[in-house]
Amino acid sequence: MPEMRFIVVWPNDVEEECYSPSLVIRDFFEEGRTYPLADFLARSRESLTIASDRVKARYGHACSLALGQLAAIEQRAKTFDAASAEVAVKRFIL
Repeated sequence: MPEMRFIVVWPNDVEEECYSPSLVIRDFFEEGRTYPLADFLARSRESLTIASDRVKARYGHACSLALGQLAAIEQRAKTFDAASAEVAVKRFIL
C-alpha cells in the first residue's frame, strides 16, 4: 500500500510533516492550497479515516499511525481560533 507524507503550514507559520498510509490524501487536498481550519479538519478526518480503513481491509487492523496523525492534527488545531485560522498544504512527499 503506497504511503505518503504531506507538509502543512499552520496559522503560526510552523511547518509540520504529516503521514498517511494511503495516497487518498491527494483526493482531499491540493498541493499549495490553503484551507479554513474547520475545512482542513473535516478533510483530515475523512481522508485519514479512509486511509486507516484501507489498511484494515487489507491487513485486518486499523492503521494506528493514521489515527495517531489525526489525533495530533486535532490537538494542534485546538490552539488556533477556528473562525479565522487557515492551514496550508505546502506539498506532498511520495
